[in-house]
Amino acid sequence: MKTYSERQDPPTIALQRYNLHGETMGTRYSAVFFAAPDIDDAAIGASLFAAVDKVDWQMSTWKPDSDLSRLNRVPEHHWQKVPEALICVLTAALRISRQSGGAFDIGVGDLVNAWGFGSNAQQINEQQVNVLKSQERWLATDVLEIDAAQNQVRKRAPITLDLSGIAKGYGVDQLARCLDTFGITRYLVGIDGEMRARGTKPDDRPWSIAIEKPVRDQREVMGVMELGDAAIATSGDYRHWTSFQGKHYAHTMSSALREPLRNRLASVSVVASSCMLADAWATALLVLGEEAGIELAQARGMDALFVLHDGDGFEEISITAGQRL
Repeated sequence: MKTYSERQDPPTIALQRYNLHGETMGTRYSAVFFAAPDIDDAAIGASLFAAVDKVDWQMSTWKPDSDLSRLNRVPEHHWQKVPEALICVLTAALRISRQSGGAFDIGVGDLVNAWGFGSNAQQINEQQVNVLKSQERWLATDVLEIDAAQNQVRKRAPITLDLSGIAKGYGVDQLARCLDTFGITRYLVGIDGEMRARGTKPDDRPWSIAIEKPVRDQREVMGVMELGDAAIATSGDYRHWTSFQGKHYAHTMSSALREPLRNRLASVSVVASSCMLADAWATALLVLGEEAGIELAQARGMDALFVLHDGDGFEEISITAGQRL
C-alpha cells in the first residue's frame, strides 16, 4: 500500500474552448469559455439563449407584450405587477439616477420616440420634439414608485420608461450567471460591446477586450484592455445616430436638454463589478460630459475611459481608481 506521501495527484483534464452565440435585443450575444470536453454544450447553449430571451421579453420597448411595454401603457396611480428581475433593474436605475444627479434617467422614452430612435419611429417627429421641449418633465426618480416586497410598480405622473441604457448590461450578467450555474469558471460573455469576464484562460492569460474607435459607420479597434473578474460597458455617439437640420444627434437622451446630448464626448467605457452597473454608469457619464463626467468618475472612484472629440481625431482620458461603484 502506498503511503500518503507517495500518492499521486489525479491527472489534469485539458480544458476545451467553446464559442456559443445567438441573436437577442436586436444584436448578438456571445459566450466564450473553457470547460471539460464532455460537457453538454447544447444544454448550455439553450440555457444561454433562454437567459437573454427572458430579459428581452421583460425589458424591451420593441416588443409590445413585454413587461416594460405593458407597464408603460398602465395609467398613472395604478399598481402593476412586474417580474422580480424588472424590479431589480428599475431599482438600480433609480439609484444610479440619484447618484448621477439625474444624468441617468430611464424616463426618456417619449424623447427616444420623438427623435426617431423608438420602435415605432422611422424619422424625427419635429412637432412632437417641439411639444416635449415646452412641456414640464419629471425624472423617473420623481414619479416612479417601487414596491419590491410585492413586485409591483406605479407611476404618479405620465412617463414613458426606456431601459436601453441598462437592460443590455443586465442581460450580460444573466449570461454570466448561466455559466456559473454550470460550474464554468473561465469565461467571457457579452452582448454587442458590453462584456463580462470571469477567471483567466487556461494558460493564466487574462481576457483581452477590444475598445472600439468611436467612428460612425466603421468598425475599427482603438485599443485593447485586459479584463478579469469584472465587466465593461461602453456608451457613445457613433453607433446609433440621426441627422436633423444639418446636425448629427446620438441616440442617448438628456433629460435636462430634452433632446439628444451634446458635448465633446465620443464614448465612455466603464469597468465595474457587474455589467448592469457598467452599462448604466457609462451612459450617465456620457450625458454629464467631459467635465462633470470626469469629476464624478474621480469622486466615486471609478475605472473609466473617456474618449473626446479633438478636431479630426480623439483625446483619451483614463480614470483608474479601483471600481468603487
